[in-house]
Amino acid sequence: MTRLGRDEILALIPHGGAMCLLDEVLEWDAASVRCLSHRYRASDNPLRRADGTLGAACGIEIAAQAMAVHGRLMASAEGLPVPGYLVSLRDVRLAKSRLDEAAGSLTISATRLMGDARGATYVFSVTNQEIEMLSGRATVLFGTAA
Repeated sequence: MTRLGRDEILALIPHGGAMCLLDEVLEWDAASVRCLSHRYRASDNPLRRADGTLGAACGIEIAAQAMAVHGRLMASAEGLPVPGYLVSLRDVRLAKSRLDEAAGSLTISATRLMGDARGATYVFSVTNQEIEMLSGRATVLFGTAA
């Protein structure tokens, strides 16, 4: 599929302004999405600690945003967006303690293992220069259209 830039991502998901940590959708298909983030390094990243550091667990939010983008890309064009709620994390592995020590961009991959109108389960990974920063499995439950 065609790459998507930040403006297109902002139109798809509810995360706005500095809270949207994705910069580009590199590719997607019915089962998976691969995104890019260099915005995670921004000084105005709202997930930064008071001392300015960014813990690796914050990568879960970045991966959740990739899952949200995938859900919207796969949704019916006629339907209203439905909220998704991250309700479960399993097998989370934090290979690094901090994201802010990474150089360059993060690549976020999410693959849907199963899903229906009620929710979806994804496996995800966040890498930096092909080195895994974190990975895991997430379950998202969907609400009703507003």
